[in-house]
Amino acid sequence: MSLAWQSVERLLRALDKGEFSAAELREHCLAAIAARGEELNAFNFVSEAGPAGAAVGPLAGIPYASKANIAVRDQPLSCNSDILEGYRSLFHATVIERLAAAGARWIGQTNMDEFAMGSSCEHSNRGSAKNPWDLKRTPGGSSGGSAAAVAAGLLPFALGSDTGGSIRQPAGFCGIVGMKPTYGRVSRWGLVAFASSFDQIGPLCRSVTDAALVYEVLAGSDPRDATSLREPVAGVTEEMERGVKGVRIGVPWRLLETGVQPAVRENFERSLRALEAEGAELVELELPLTGHAIAAYYILAPAEASSNLARYDGVRYGLRVDGNSVAEMTCLTRTRGFGDEVKLRILLGSYVLSSGYYDAYYGKAQRVRAMLRDEHRQALRQCDAIVTPTSPTSAFALGERLSDPLQMYLSDAFTVPANLTGFPAIAIPSGVDPEGLPLSIHLSCEAMAEAKMFRIARGFERCLDFESLRRLRFPESTEAA
Repeated sequence: MSLAWQSVERLLRALDKGEFSAAELREHCLAAIAARGEELNAFNFVSEAGPAGAAVGPLAGIPYASKANIAVRDQPLSCNSDILEGYRSLFHATVIERLAAAGARWIGQTNMDEFAMGSSCEHSNRGSAKNPWDLKRTPGGSSGGSAAAVAAGLLPFALGSDTGGSIRQPAGFCGIVGMKPTYGRVSRWGLVAFASSFDQIGPLCRSVTDAALVYEVLAGSDPRDATSLREPVAGVTEEMERGVKGVRIGVPWRLLETGVQPAVRENFERSLRALEAEGAELVELELPLTGHAIAAYYILAPAEASSNLARYDGVRYGLRVDGNSVAEMTCLTRTRGFGDEVKLRILLGSYVLSSGYYDAYYGKAQRVRAMLRDEHRQALRQCDAIVTPTSPTSAFALGERLSDPLQMYLSDAFTVPANLTGFPAIAIPSGVDPEGLPLSIHLSCEAMAEAKMFRIARGFERCLDFESLRRLRFPESTEAA
């Protein structure tokens, strides 16, 4: 039996029945990582020294990995950047504490774009992770290592962070489920900041049910996070099997008119027809402001990044390159320590915040963000969820877009709006393109409506049956059925 390919749901049942032990399950995952880890470059490292999970709990015995920007006490916290060379965390992130209390067992740290700034996992000081469906393709970014590890059957689930689609886009490229919660629903304590008003932690899994099980453990108020929501967290798994009869699906067709691969459009339409056959109703939406989401995002997120990354100065932690003065030391440290993409975003962010440009760029982008949030809130009064493809294309070749930042950024065109609004969103695998690469459906709901979102996502999953396509590509996963 291929234990590393089993779903969280099945593993929990098997562990409860005593079919194997948590130690045996961990060893299966470590063996899987050893077999394909170097090939995929999905992991920064595996470790025996992580937090021990409780003996009992809703995820007792389940191994997982976390992205390299999530703090695990006494472990490297590099964000895959040279500027954090040698730095180890002094504490656990809240999500790590909650998973440990639930019995989950941390197994290691995954590769990522430096400081989560990237859409292809190519901006990493350890080299790019690879897409297990095609090793010449990107796994997406910035949570590319987490997505690749789960998609390749190396472990049941992993954690990622999502600032503009960094969980959902790689999930879509790798044929798995990736979920971003409502902003503030999952604590950011212990997540290294990229853009603080956008960042959220969420799960990457191979099924909607698994994502819901992990989300229920992660979600909840945290007094250490000033942006944490205080409202009680409702369970999301109880009504997931109710189906989608009578559910209204909002489709912004105009957003698909340009830049979308024909295979993506065809798969999207086929997926909607399948949901209609299950009793869902399609509602056409007009979202004119959403076409400006990428432009607003790439003003606001770099502005926040330039402020957050000012703390890496060579004085307090991480890399230090000595100079003749503090100013020279800081300049040399940041020049050597940051990669090109991070420098690009710091420069852009500093520019839009500078005197004379603040109102013209940053202030205007904030107004667009507020208007876009209102537009989506109004749209969700007409429907239960807004549905698009997860990305305009399937996974592109490694190196293909490095010289064209605009095309790289546009790969997040359908995911960025949920970060600007703060609404929850999820990516669900929906088929493959003519080259056999995964395609994906993306849906978002109003704030705090995760239960509804998981129900609709489960409806898509059930009628699209991506699992059969996964088994064709990965015959070893068949044993896990």
